[in-house]
Amino acid sequence: MQAILRDLPDRLETPRLILRCPRPGDGAQVHEAVVETLAALRAWPASLPWAMAEPSVDASEAFCRQGQVDFLARKALPLLVFLKDGDGLVGASGLHHLDWGVPKAEVGYWCRGSLQGRGLTAEATRAVVDWGFESLGMRRVACLSDAANTASRRVAERAGFRLEGIMIHERADPDGSLRDTCLYAVTR
Repeated sequence: MQAILRDLPDRLETPRLILRCPRPGDGAQVHEAVVETLAALRAWPASLPWAMAEPSVDASEAFCRQGQVDFLARKALPLLVFLKDGDGLVGASGLHHLDWGVPKAEVGYWCRGSLQGRGLTAEATRAVVDWGFESLGMRRVACLSDAANTASRRVAERAGFRLEGIMIHERADPDGSLRDTCLYAVTR
């Protein structure tokens, strides 16, 4: 089946969260969360190169609109994560580097600074992985994390990922320093 013909739910719910496809008009909320968390995001330039650009409402709005286009085309499946009680934006997640031939994907995630440490990102990540297996027929979902990013690694582990290995000098920071990347995965 062609990827674009796959019918997918564009909204997921967990006990505390709503995850949904980005929409036009979401940019202001995304920008606010990115600005709040910018220093933490920029600590990982090899993993999060998009965070190195100067944030703007227009850039965040473009991200949301492009995210909706990519979701509809099944090229990537970005999701914004919101609190169920209060509608506040928690961060973002989703599946990218989709390979419908296997099928497999990579999960990504980030959480705004004021909401970190509450298990929300692990809850969202588990929901995305379950959605990948149950609704998309994925056989493998991988998660790549900088080896020094212990918070990201904990999220992967809490979400049920298994460490498959550490890729030495797999990425380079903008200053040229080499970074090791942990490869986590869940398979079915």
